[in-house]
Amino acid sequence: TDPGSDLLPRFSPDGQWIAFTGQYQGNTDVYVIPADGGPAKRLTFHSDVVADAPLRWGPDNMVVTWTPDSKNIVFLSRRNTFNSWFGQLFSVPLTGGLPTQLPLPKGGMLTYSPDGQSIAYNRIFRNFRTWKRYKGGLAQDVWLYNFATKKSTRVTTYSGSEMTPMWYGHLIYFISDRGPEERKNLWVYDLNTKQFRQVTHFK
Repeated sequence: TDPGSDLLPRFSPDGQWIAFTGQYQGNTDVYVIPADGGPAKRLTFHSDVVADAPLRWGPDNMVVTWTPDSKNIVFLSRRNTFNSWFGQLFSVPLTGGLPTQLPLPKGGMLTYSPDGQSIAYNRIFRNFRTWKRYKGGLAQDVWLYNFATKKSTRVTTYSGSEMTPMWYGHLIYFISDRGPEERKNLWVYDLNTKQFRQVTHFK
């Protein structure tokens, strides 16, 4: 019932918690609540480096996902960037403590592999902008990153936008405006066959 916005809720994989970005106490930070209700617990304590950031940049300390073991929340923050219009990815323990930066120079939406050893992610965050059929320098692609080998692999090479990946088994689902209609639809990439398939067909 707080007067600020509560954004981007994410269930923990074990179903016990909900992480979200909340605007309590005059700041935008990462919070967590029990899934069956209860008080909100604040996990980050870092003010935005931009006093009045434009909405298209998205909120600072923006919850993105959980680690597969339900022990950490991954969020996007501008706290360490040399250019404040883009963010970097951090994780913070559910139990509280100092955030740890993921070994990536910048990023956006991401999803973990089932074994937690890799992620599929967008290197660019542009999800709060309203551009349609955009094919410029901020066009998003889906990349893979392996934490053990520290290797990045580009999955999509379409000139438009491919965003918000979701890893399920050997499949990676994502939103793309590829195709003759250039409308955002759900697509899927098969890691075994290396093939793409369109799932929805909104024209």
